[in-house]
Amino acid sequence: MKELHRSALRFIEAQSKIPGGVNSPARAFKAVGGTPPFMKKAKGAHMWDIDGNEYIDYIGSWGPMILGHGYPPVIEAIRKQLEFGTSFGTPTEIEIDMADLVIAAVPSIEMVRMVNSGTEAVMSAIRLARGYTGREKIIKFSGCYHGHSDMLLAEAGSGVASLGIPGTPGVPAALVEHTMTAPFNDIAAVKQIFAAYPGQIAAVVIEPVAGNMGLVLPRTGFLEQLRELTQTEGTVLIFDEVMTGFRLAYGGAQARLGVTPDMTCLGKIIGGGMPVGAYGGKREIMECLAPAGKVYQAGTLSGNPVAMQAGVATLKALRDNPKAYEELEQKGKLLCRGMSDLAREIQVPVSINLMGSMFCLFFTEQDVYDYASAKTSNLEAFKVFFHTLLAEGVYFPPAQFEACFISLAHSDADLHKTLKAVEKGLKKVKSQNF
Repeated sequence: MKELHRSALRFIEAQSKIPGGVNSPARAFKAVGGTPPFMKKAKGAHMWDIDGNEYIDYIGSWGPMILGHGYPPVIEAIRKQLEFGTSFGTPTEIEIDMADLVIAAVPSIEMVRMVNSGTEAVMSAIRLARGYTGREKIIKFSGCYHGHSDMLLAEAGSGVASLGIPGTPGVPAALVEHTMTAPFNDIAAVKQIFAAYPGQIAAVVIEPVAGNMGLVLPRTGFLEQLRELTQTEGTVLIFDEVMTGFRLAYGGAQARLGVTPDMTCLGKIIGGGMPVGAYGGKREIMECLAPAGKVYQAGTLSGNPVAMQAGVATLKALRDNPKAYEELEQKGKLLCRGMSDLAREIQVPVSINLMGSMFCLFFTEQDVYDYASAKTSNLEAFKVFFHTLLAEGVYFPPAQFEACFISLAHSDADLHKTLKAVEKGLKKVKSQNF
Protein backbone atom coordinates (compact mmCIF):
# COMPACT_ATOMS: atom_id res chain seq x y z
CA MET A 1 0.00 0.00 0.00
CA LYS A 2 1.20 3.49 -0.82
CA GLU A 3 1.90 5.83 2.06
CA LEU A 4 -1.08 7.96 3.10
CA HIS A 5 0.76 11.19 2.31
CA ARG A 6 -2.08 13.25 0.81
CA SER A 7 -4.61 11.85 3.28
CA ALA A 8 -2.36 12.83 6.19
CA LEU A 9 -1.98 16.39 4.89
CA ARG A 10 -5.70 16.76 4.25
CA PHE A 11 -6.50 15.34 7.70
CA ILE A 12 -4.30 17.98 9.32
CA GLU A 13 -6.06 20.65 7.28
CA ALA A 14 -9.49 19.23 8.10
CA GLN A 15 -8.80 19.30 11.84
CA SER A 16 -8.31 23.06 11.69
CA LYS A 17 -11.75 23.53 10.10
CA ILE A 18 -13.93 20.59 11.18
CA PRO A 19 -14.06 19.33 14.81
CA GLY A 20 -11.74 16.34 14.92
CA GLY A 21 -11.33 16.61 11.17
CA VAL A 22 -14.46 14.57 10.49
CA ASN A 23 -18.23 14.96 10.29
CA SER A 24 -18.95 11.73 12.18
CA PRO A 25 -16.67 10.54 15.02
CA ALA A 26 -15.84 6.93 14.00
CA ARG A 27 -14.20 8.18 10.80
CA ALA A 28 -11.38 9.84 12.76
CA PHE A 29 -9.68 6.52 13.71
CA LYS A 30 -9.65 7.52 17.40
CA ALA A 31 -10.38 3.93 18.40
CA VAL A 32 -7.52 2.45 16.33
CA GLY A 33 -5.04 5.31 15.88
CA GLY A 34 -3.35 6.38 12.69
CA THR A 35 -4.44 8.42 9.70
CA PRO A 36 -7.84 7.83 8.10
CA PRO A 37 -7.62 7.43 4.32
CA PHE A 38 -9.60 10.10 2.48
CA MET A 39 -11.69 8.35 -0.16
CA LYS A 40 -11.99 9.56 -3.71
CA LYS A 41 -14.24 7.01 -5.41
CA ALA A 42 -15.91 3.64 -5.00
CA LYS A 43 -17.30 0.99 -7.33
CA GLY A 44 -18.78 -2.38 -6.51
CA ALA A 45 -17.10 -3.73 -3.38
CA HIS A 46 -14.02 -1.51 -3.71
CA MET A 47 -12.95 2.00 -2.68
CA TRP A 48 -9.93 4.10 -3.72
CA ASP A 49 -8.32 6.81 -1.60
CA ILE A 50 -6.69 10.05 -2.73
CA ASP A 51 -3.26 8.43 -2.44
CA GLY A 52 -4.21 5.78 -5.01
CA ASN A 53 -4.76 2.84 -2.64
CA GLU A 54 -7.51 0.33 -3.35
CA TYR A 55 -9.55 -1.36 -0.60
CA ILE A 56 -12.09 -4.16 -0.36
CA ASP A 57 -14.86 -2.37 1.53
CA TYR A 58 -16.67 -3.92 4.50
CA ILE A 59 -18.18 -0.64 5.70
CA GLY A 60 -20.48 -0.10 2.74
CA SER A 61 -21.18 3.47 3.89
CA TRP A 62 -22.09 1.87 7.26
CA GLY A 63 -24.70 -0.39 5.68
CA PRO A 64 -26.58 1.16 2.75
CA MET A 65 -24.46 -0.28 -0.08
CA ILE A 66 -25.99 -3.74 -0.11
CA LEU A 67 -25.87 -3.77 -3.92
CA GLY A 68 -22.33 -2.38 -4.00
CA HIS A 69 -21.13 1.12 -4.78
CA GLY A 70 -22.28 2.79 -7.98
CA TYR A 71 -24.97 0.24 -8.81
CA PRO A 72 -26.07 1.32 -12.34
CA PRO A 73 -29.89 1.36 -11.87
CA VAL A 74 -29.49 3.44 -8.70
CA ILE A 75 -27.13 5.90 -10.38
CA GLU A 76 -29.49 6.16 -13.34
CA ALA A 77 -32.49 6.82 -11.08
CA ILE A 78 -30.59 9.64 -9.39
CA ARG A 79 -29.47 11.06 -12.73
CA LYS A 80 -33.00 11.13 -14.11
CA GLN A 81 -34.35 12.86 -11.03
CA LEU A 82 -31.66 15.53 -11.17
CA GLU A 83 -33.00 16.58 -14.57
CA PHE A 84 -36.35 17.43 -12.92
CA GLY A 85 -35.03 18.99 -9.71
CA THR A 86 -33.48 18.10 -6.37
CA SER A 87 -36.13 19.29 -3.92
CA PHE A 88 -39.57 20.89 -4.08
CA GLY A 89 -40.99 21.06 -0.55
CA THR A 90 -44.22 19.64 -1.96
CA PRO A 91 -45.68 16.13 -2.27
CA THR A 92 -44.24 13.95 -5.03
CA GLU A 93 -45.44 10.66 -6.51
CA ILE A 94 -42.18 8.88 -5.73
CA GLU A 95 -42.96 9.19 -2.00
CA ILE A 96 -46.06 7.03 -2.55
CA ASP A 97 -43.99 4.51 -4.49
CA MET A 98 -41.56 4.28 -1.57
CA ALA A 99 -44.41 3.91 0.93
CA ASP A 100 -45.93 1.10 -1.15
CA LEU A 101 -42.64 -0.81 -1.21
CA VAL A 102 -42.00 -0.41 2.52
CA ILE A 103 -45.55 -1.31 3.57
CA ALA A 104 -45.57 -4.38 1.32
CA ALA A 105 -42.24 -5.60 2.72
CA VAL A 106 -42.13 -4.85 6.46
CA PRO A 107 -44.65 -6.85 8.56
CA SER A 108 -45.21 -4.15 11.21
CA ILE A 109 -45.72 -1.17 8.92
CA GLU A 110 -49.22 -0.14 7.82
CA MET A 111 -48.34 3.55 7.40
CA VAL A 112 -44.92 5.21 7.10
CA ARG A 113 -43.43 8.70 7.46
CA MET A 114 -40.18 9.60 5.69
CA VAL A 115 -37.50 11.65 7.46
CA ASN A 116 -33.82 12.42 6.84
CA SER A 117 -31.79 10.16 9.15
CA GLY A 118 -31.98 7.20 11.47
CA THR A 119 -31.52 9.52 14.44
CA GLU A 120 -34.56 11.54 13.38
CA ALA A 121 -36.60 8.39 12.76
CA VAL A 122 -36.07 6.93 16.26
CA MET A 123 -36.47 10.29 18.00
CA SER A 124 -39.76 10.86 16.20
CA ALA A 125 -41.01 7.32 16.78
CA ILE A 126 -40.49 7.68 20.52
CA ARG A 127 -42.31 11.02 20.57
CA LEU A 128 -45.20 9.40 18.74
CA ALA A 129 -45.24 6.43 21.13
CA ARG A 130 -45.38 8.83 24.07
CA GLY A 131 -48.16 10.81 22.46
CA TYR A 132 -50.09 7.64 21.64
CA THR A 133 -49.81 6.11 25.12
CA GLY A 134 -49.84 9.27 27.23
CA ARG A 135 -46.81 7.92 29.11
CA GLU A 136 -43.28 9.31 29.47
CA LYS A 137 -40.76 6.59 30.32
CA ILE A 138 -38.91 4.44 27.79
CA ILE A 139 -36.65 1.41 27.99
CA LYS A 140 -33.54 0.94 25.85
CA PHE A 141 -30.71 -1.57 26.02
CA SER A 142 -27.06 -1.12 26.96
CA GLY A 143 -24.86 -0.93 23.87
CA CYS A 144 -27.72 -0.26 21.48
CA TYR A 145 -27.21 3.01 19.62
CA HIS A 146 -30.30 4.75 18.27
CA GLY A 147 -28.79 7.99 17.07
CA HIS A 148 -27.59 11.01 19.02
CA SER A 149 -30.84 12.46 20.34
CA ASP A 150 -30.46 13.45 23.99
CA MET A 151 -32.74 10.88 25.58
CA LEU A 152 -31.05 7.94 23.84
CA LEU A 153 -27.39 8.57 24.66
CA ALA A 154 -27.59 6.71 27.96
CA GLU A 155 -25.27 3.67 27.68
CA ALA A 156 -25.18 3.85 23.89
CA GLY A 157 -22.79 1.73 21.88
CA SER A 158 -21.06 2.42 18.56
CA GLY A 159 -18.98 5.60 18.46
CA VAL A 160 -19.81 6.38 22.06
CA ALA A 161 -18.44 2.98 23.09
CA SER A 162 -15.39 3.30 20.87
CA LEU A 163 -14.51 6.68 22.32
CA GLY A 164 -15.06 5.51 25.89
CA ILE A 165 -17.74 8.12 26.61
CA PRO A 166 -20.41 6.82 29.03
CA GLY A 167 -22.95 9.37 27.85
CA THR A 168 -22.07 12.85 26.67
CA PRO A 169 -21.69 16.34 28.10
CA GLY A 170 -24.42 18.69 26.98
CA VAL A 171 -27.33 16.45 27.90
CA PRO A 172 -29.18 17.69 31.00
CA ALA A 173 -30.04 14.97 33.50
CA ALA A 174 -33.70 15.89 33.18
CA LEU A 175 -33.70 14.77 29.55
CA VAL A 176 -32.61 11.22 30.34
CA GLU A 177 -34.43 10.72 33.65
CA HIS A 178 -37.24 8.92 31.83
CA THR A 179 -34.83 6.60 29.94
CA MET A 180 -34.45 3.22 31.65
CA THR A 181 -31.64 0.89 30.52
CA ALA A 182 -31.51 -2.91 30.59
CA PRO A 183 -28.85 -5.39 29.43
CA PHE A 184 -29.46 -6.81 25.95
CA ASN A 185 -30.86 -10.37 26.03
CA ASP A 186 -31.93 -10.01 29.69
CA ILE A 187 -35.72 -10.28 29.88
CA ALA A 188 -35.66 -10.53 33.68
CA ALA A 189 -34.13 -7.05 33.90
CA VAL A 190 -36.85 -5.68 31.62
CA LYS A 191 -39.55 -7.23 33.81
CA GLN A 192 -37.99 -5.60 36.87
CA ILE A 193 -38.22 -2.16 35.22
CA PHE A 194 -41.87 -2.71 34.35
CA ALA A 195 -42.54 -3.81 37.91
CA ALA A 196 -40.83 -0.69 39.29
CA TYR A 197 -42.78 1.67 37.00
CA PRO A 198 -46.22 0.12 36.49
CA GLY A 199 -48.30 1.75 33.77
CA GLN A 200 -45.57 4.29 33.02
CA ILE A 201 -43.53 2.78 30.15
CA ALA A 202 -44.48 4.34 26.83
CA ALA A 203 -42.06 2.40 24.64
CA VAL A 204 -39.34 -0.20 24.51
CA VAL A 205 -36.84 0.55 21.74
CA ILE A 206 -34.35 -2.07 20.62
CA GLU A 207 -32.15 -3.11 17.73
CA PRO A 208 -33.59 -6.62 17.18
CA VAL A 209 -30.12 -7.60 16.00
CA ALA A 210 -27.69 -5.17 17.59
CA GLY A 211 -25.05 -3.68 15.31
CA ASN A 212 -23.57 -0.94 17.45
CA MET A 213 -21.64 -2.93 20.06
CA GLY A 214 -20.23 -5.04 17.30
CA LEU A 215 -22.81 -7.51 16.02
CA VAL A 216 -24.82 -9.10 18.85
CA LEU A 217 -27.64 -11.55 18.14
CA PRO A 218 -30.82 -12.00 20.18
CA ARG A 219 -30.92 -15.21 22.17
CA THR A 220 -33.69 -17.68 21.44
CA GLY A 221 -36.95 -16.45 22.92
CA PHE A 222 -35.72 -13.02 24.01
CA LEU A 223 -37.56 -10.96 21.38
CA GLU A 224 -40.63 -13.17 21.65
CA GLN A 225 -40.79 -12.59 25.41
CA LEU A 226 -40.24 -8.88 24.91
CA ARG A 227 -43.13 -8.81 22.44
CA GLU A 228 -45.42 -10.63 24.87
CA LEU A 229 -44.43 -8.41 27.79
CA THR A 230 -44.99 -5.13 25.94
CA GLN A 231 -48.37 -6.29 24.68
CA THR A 232 -49.42 -7.19 28.21
CA GLU A 233 -48.24 -3.83 29.55
CA GLY A 234 -49.79 -1.71 26.77
CA THR A 235 -46.31 -0.49 25.78
CA VAL A 236 -45.25 0.31 22.22
CA LEU A 237 -42.47 -2.02 21.00
CA ILE A 238 -40.17 -0.20 18.56
CA PHE A 239 -37.65 -2.07 16.45
CA ASP A 240 -34.75 0.10 15.31
CA GLU A 241 -34.04 -1.53 11.95
CA VAL A 242 -32.02 1.35 10.54
CA MET A 243 -29.19 -1.18 10.00
CA THR A 244 -31.09 -4.43 9.65
CA GLY A 245 -34.04 -3.25 7.57
CA PHE A 246 -33.80 -4.78 4.07
CA ARG A 247 -30.35 -6.07 5.12
CA LEU A 248 -31.06 -9.34 6.97
CA ALA A 249 -34.12 -10.09 4.85
CA TYR A 250 -36.29 -8.11 2.47
CA GLY A 251 -38.70 -7.47 5.34
CA GLY A 252 -35.89 -6.86 7.83
CA ALA A 253 -34.92 -8.69 11.01
CA GLN A 254 -38.58 -8.91 12.06
CA ALA A 255 -39.44 -10.89 8.93
CA ARG A 256 -36.42 -13.13 9.39
CA LEU A 257 -36.99 -13.74 13.10
CA GLY A 258 -40.79 -13.83 13.06
CA VAL A 259 -41.39 -11.17 15.72
CA THR A 260 -43.59 -8.19 14.76
CA PRO A 261 -43.20 -4.92 16.73
CA ASP A 262 -45.70 -2.07 16.88
CA MET A 263 -43.38 0.38 15.14
CA THR A 264 -40.22 0.16 13.04
CA CYS A 265 -37.49 2.66 12.24
CA LEU A 266 -35.63 2.42 8.93
CA GLY A 267 -32.76 4.16 7.15
CA LYS A 268 -29.59 3.40 5.20
CA ILE A 269 -30.68 0.89 2.49
CA ILE A 270 -34.02 2.62 1.80
CA GLY A 271 -32.07 5.66 0.57
CA GLY A 272 -29.67 3.79 -1.69
CA GLY A 273 -26.76 5.79 -0.25
CA MET A 274 -28.58 9.12 0.03
CA PRO A 275 -29.52 10.70 3.41
CA VAL A 276 -32.77 9.11 4.58
CA GLY A 277 -34.79 7.75 7.47
CA ALA A 278 -38.31 6.50 8.04
CA TYR A 279 -40.59 5.30 10.80
CA GLY A 280 -43.85 3.43 10.53
CA GLY A 281 -46.17 1.05 12.25
CA LYS A 282 -49.75 0.32 13.10
CA ARG A 283 -52.28 2.61 11.48
CA GLU A 284 -53.88 3.57 14.81
CA ILE A 285 -50.50 4.80 16.07
CA MET A 286 -49.37 6.54 12.88
CA GLU A 287 -52.66 8.42 12.53
CA CYS A 288 -51.78 10.26 15.76
CA LEU A 289 -49.09 12.05 13.73
CA ALA A 290 -49.67 15.58 12.36
CA PRO A 291 -51.44 16.61 10.24
CA ALA A 292 -53.71 13.60 10.77
CA GLY A 293 -53.29 13.83 14.55
CA LYS A 294 -51.80 16.04 17.24
CA VAL A 295 -48.23 14.70 17.60
CA TYR A 296 -46.02 17.08 15.65
CA GLN A 297 -43.05 16.27 13.43
CA ALA A 298 -41.91 17.93 10.21
CA GLY A 299 -38.90 18.15 7.91
CA THR A 300 -37.98 20.41 4.99
CA LEU A 301 -36.21 17.67 3.06
CA SER A 302 -38.28 14.69 4.25
CA GLY A 303 -39.17 12.48 1.30
CA ASN A 304 -36.53 14.19 -0.82
CA PRO A 305 -37.12 13.03 -4.42
CA VAL A 306 -33.46 12.22 -5.13
CA ALA A 307 -33.24 10.02 -2.03
CA MET A 308 -36.60 8.42 -2.81
CA GLN A 309 -35.57 7.57 -6.37
CA ALA A 310 -32.31 6.02 -5.16
CA GLY A 311 -34.14 4.08 -2.47
CA VAL A 312 -36.91 2.83 -4.73
CA ALA A 313 -34.34 1.62 -7.27
CA THR A 314 -32.46 -0.21 -4.50
CA LEU A 315 -35.54 -1.87 -3.02
CA LYS A 316 -36.80 -2.96 -6.43
CA ALA A 317 -33.41 -4.48 -7.23
CA LEU A 318 -33.57 -6.51 -4.01
CA ARG A 319 -37.24 -7.43 -4.44
CA ASP A 320 -36.76 -8.60 -8.00
CA ASN A 321 -33.69 -10.76 -7.28
CA PRO A 322 -35.02 -13.91 -5.59
CA LYS A 323 -31.49 -15.13 -4.86
CA ALA A 324 -30.14 -11.88 -3.39
CA TYR A 325 -30.38 -12.82 0.29
CA GLU A 326 -29.29 -16.40 -0.34
CA GLU A 327 -26.15 -15.06 -2.04
CA LEU A 328 -25.47 -12.67 0.83
CA GLU A 329 -25.95 -15.51 3.32
CA GLN A 330 -23.45 -17.71 1.48
CA LYS A 331 -20.86 -14.94 1.31
CA GLY A 332 -21.19 -14.30 5.05
CA LYS A 333 -20.83 -17.99 5.91
CA LEU A 334 -17.81 -18.44 3.63
CA LEU A 335 -15.98 -15.48 5.12
CA CYS A 336 -16.80 -16.16 8.77
CA ARG A 337 -16.12 -19.88 8.52
CA GLY A 338 -12.75 -19.04 7.00
CA MET A 339 -11.92 -16.54 9.74
CA SER A 340 -12.92 -19.00 12.43
CA ASP A 341 -10.75 -21.74 10.92
CA LEU A 342 -7.77 -19.39 10.69
CA ALA A 343 -8.16 -18.22 14.28
CA ARG A 344 -8.26 -21.81 15.49
CA GLU A 345 -5.17 -22.77 13.45
CA ILE A 346 -3.18 -19.72 14.58
CA GLN A 347 -4.49 -20.11 18.14
CA VAL A 348 -5.89 -16.63 18.61
CA PRO A 349 -9.04 -16.61 20.77
CA VAL A 350 -11.89 -14.95 18.89
CA SER A 351 -15.67 -14.92 18.98
CA ILE A 352 -17.38 -14.34 15.64
CA ASN A 353 -21.02 -13.30 15.38
CA LEU A 354 -22.77 -13.59 12.01
CA MET A 355 -26.25 -13.08 10.67
CA GLY A 356 -26.77 -12.89 6.94
CA SER A 357 -24.49 -10.22 5.52
CA MET A 358 -23.54 -8.68 8.90
CA PHE A 359 -20.68 -9.98 11.02
CA CYS A 360 -18.18 -9.03 13.70
CA LEU A 361 -14.96 -10.58 15.02
CA PHE A 362 -14.27 -10.03 18.73
CA PHE A 363 -10.90 -10.80 20.35
CA THR A 364 -12.33 -12.70 23.31
CA GLU A 365 -12.71 -16.33 24.35
CA GLN A 366 -16.29 -15.97 25.53
CA ASP A 367 -19.54 -15.75 23.61
CA VAL A 368 -20.65 -12.19 22.95
CA TYR A 369 -24.34 -11.75 23.73
CA ASP A 370 -24.57 -8.27 25.34
CA TYR A 371 -22.61 -5.07 25.89
CA ALA A 372 -20.70 -6.39 28.90
CA SER A 373 -19.46 -9.46 27.02
CA ALA A 374 -18.63 -7.35 23.95
CA LYS A 375 -16.39 -5.19 26.15
CA THR A 376 -14.27 -8.23 27.05
CA SER A 377 -12.78 -8.01 23.55
CA ASN A 378 -9.09 -7.08 23.53
CA LEU A 379 -9.09 -3.62 21.94
CA GLU A 380 -5.31 -3.51 21.53
CA ALA A 381 -5.46 -6.76 19.56
CA PHE A 382 -8.20 -5.27 17.40
CA LYS A 383 -6.03 -2.22 16.61
CA VAL A 384 -3.18 -4.45 15.38
CA PHE A 385 -5.61 -6.58 13.40
CA PHE A 386 -7.34 -3.58 11.82
CA HIS A 387 -4.15 -1.89 10.66
CA THR A 388 -2.73 -5.13 9.26
CA LEU A 389 -5.87 -5.59 7.17
CA LEU A 390 -5.82 -1.97 6.08
CA ALA A 391 -2.22 -2.31 4.86
CA GLU A 392 -3.37 -5.35 2.86
CA GLY A 393 -6.15 -3.37 1.19
CA VAL A 394 -9.05 -4.63 3.31
CA TYR A 395 -11.17 -1.96 5.02
CA PHE A 396 -12.99 -3.14 8.15
CA PRO A 397 -14.78 -0.57 10.35
CA PRO A 398 -12.14 1.34 12.38
CA ALA A 399 -13.61 0.34 15.76
CA GLN A 400 -14.28 -2.93 17.54
CA PHE A 401 -17.85 -1.96 18.37
CA GLU A 402 -19.08 -1.75 14.78
CA ALA A 403 -20.57 -4.40 12.51
CA CYS A 404 -19.09 -5.30 9.13
CA PHE A 405 -21.27 -5.41 6.02
CA ILE A 406 -21.07 -7.63 2.93
CA SER A 407 -22.61 -6.59 -0.38
CA LEU A 408 -23.78 -8.49 -3.43
CA ALA A 409 -20.78 -6.95 -5.22
CA HIS A 410 -18.24 -8.84 -3.09
CA SER A 411 -16.79 -11.56 -5.32
CA ASP A 412 -15.30 -14.88 -4.27
CA ALA A 413 -11.92 -13.38 -5.15
CA ASP A 414 -12.62 -10.49 -2.76
CA LEU A 415 -13.54 -12.89 0.03
CA HIS A 416 -10.46 -15.07 -0.49
CA LYS A 417 -8.19 -12.01 -0.59
CA THR A 418 -9.83 -10.87 2.63
CA LEU A 419 -9.07 -14.21 4.27
CA LYS A 420 -5.41 -13.89 3.25
CA ALA A 421 -5.33 -10.50 4.95
CA VAL A 422 -7.12 -11.91 8.00
CA GLU A 423 -4.48 -14.63 8.24
CA LYS A 424 -1.74 -11.99 8.33
CA GLY A 425 -3.71 -9.95 10.84
CA LEU A 426 -4.22 -12.88 13.21
CA LYS A 427 -0.57 -13.88 12.96
CA LYS A 428 0.43 -10.31 13.81
CA VAL A 429 -1.88 -10.38 16.82
CA LYS A 430 -0.43 -13.73 17.88
CA SER A 431 3.12 -12.35 17.67
CA GLN A 432 2.23 -9.49 20.02
CA ASN A 433 1.37 -11.91 22.87
CA PHE A 434 -1.79 -10.12 23.93
